[in-house]
Amino acid sequence: MKNQVVIITGASSGIGKALAYEYGRKGAQIVITGRNEQNLNAAEAELQSAGIAAKGIVCDSASEEQTRAMVDQVMQLYGRIDLLINNAGISMRSMFETVDLKVLKQVMDINFWGTVYATHAALPHIKAVKGGIIGISSIAGYRGLPVRTGYSASKFAMNGFLEALRTELLETGVHVLIACPGFTASNIRAASLNSEGKITGDSMRDEGKMMSAEEVAKRIAEAYDAKKKTLVLTFQGKLTVFLNKWMNGFLDKMVYNTLKKEKDSPLQ
Repeated sequence: MKNQVVIITGASSGIGKALAYEYGRKGAQIVITGRNEQNLNAAEAELQSAGIAAKGIVCDSASEEQTRAMVDQVMQLYGRIDLLINNAGISMRSMFETVDLKVLKQVMDINFWGTVYATHAALPHIKAVKGGIIGISSIAGYRGLPVRTGYSASKFAMNGFLEALRTELLETGVHVLIACPGFTASNIRAASLNSEGKITGDSMRDEGKMMSAEEVAKRIAEAYDAKKKTLVLTFQGKLTVFLNKWMNGFLDKMVYNTLKKEKDSPLQ
């Protein structure tokens, strides 16, 4: 990765920032994006203090205009894009019956359309160097999760888009990896939206029992290097995908009962 240019969207914290460290330590030029300028500047300074060549660019992934401007800025600064990691994402937690539908649209705009915008803008440059695209999806992209209808829908859409794109690019030399972490210790749950679109600010699960963002980043980099098409992480994640394919009725009950035990779960 020496001197290669890597864009990581939504990389102020969590898996995105861990990936910045992972690729930065390999010698890549790292571009991180985020909506919050203060958080982005803090992440940029932290990476630079660790000896990583990092540049933060404020960008709302839900905005096509901002995303295209970000890609143009990267090309002006570096002249190439070797790897795009579509990491920007947001979650939600609400029963569908009571959710304001603007919440589902917001989740879809960031998780799905954000991936589409960045990929469309960067693809010609990635093809020019036979680079790659990584989509940070979720087990929720294989198995719909109650109380997270909008999040699951966005990740199913993301998986389908990247799978179709991977097939289109089969003879171009561009590699596409769909990475699906299980529950990961990050701030995505604390930043999830409630039924009214307000940030909850609290995790409803025990973060201490989850895979760390650093371990997830390491596994993703290894899978990309090995040219894997998909990566499903954690035993629980692999088991969920398997059971959903062969025993989905049983899994309906298992998933319901598991998420019912979450803190303040709206499931009855």
